[in-house]
Amino acid sequence: MNERAAVVAVIDDDDAVRDSLGALLEAAGYDVDTYDSGRAFLSALSQASPACALVDVRMPEMDGLELQQRLAYTAPSLPVIIITGHGDIAMAVRAIKAGAVDFVEKPFTDRTILDGIAQALASREEALSRETRRREIERRLGRLTTREREVFERLARGSSNKVVARELGISPRTVEVHRARVMEKLQAPSLSHLVRMAVIAQVDMGDI
Repeated sequence: MNERAAVVAVIDDDDAVRDSLGALLEAAGYDVDTYDSGRAFLSALSQASPACALVDVRMPEMDGLELQQRLAYTAPSLPVIIITGHGDIAMAVRAIKAGAVDFVEKPFTDRTILDGIAQALASREEALSRETRRREIERRLGRLTTREREVFERLARGSSNKVVARELGISPRTVEVHRARVMEKLQAPSLSHLVRMAVIAQVDMGDI
């Protein structure tokens, strides 16, 4: 574990389940916050900083599916694991389609819960890393001039210097100059890196 333990939120209206999961997770080295309803969790979310949420699918007032759907908008980077009974599988599948990372069927073993949380936290770190990379690329893209951006998008699409020159009405030599500046500003050592940057930044190159 890191020096600062990851916080796992447990949302379940069953006191016994909250207590047992809390004890299990604390023994495994996690910090645990427990909530007896989805509304209580949403109310505390702005002050809490959970790294993962275990959500029971069947709760009064707001079930786990509705909670997960709300979290998809209010906390999209928060991985949600749905806890489901045998009769709730269809609901769990709906939650997965809506963005939950996994569901755990009752009765579950300690290892199933711990493995699920470990995988959820790993997916969260990967997603945060991708988001950090995307923001950095967007920052670099912001340094491009309008013409350099036009050259960048066409090069990333796979167009040759000659094609870019023809489309933009400039000479191939001018394209080469812009290309060199684009590579420098984006800190891209090769054309393949430049293409990957375009993909990560989700640059729309289809209709230019």
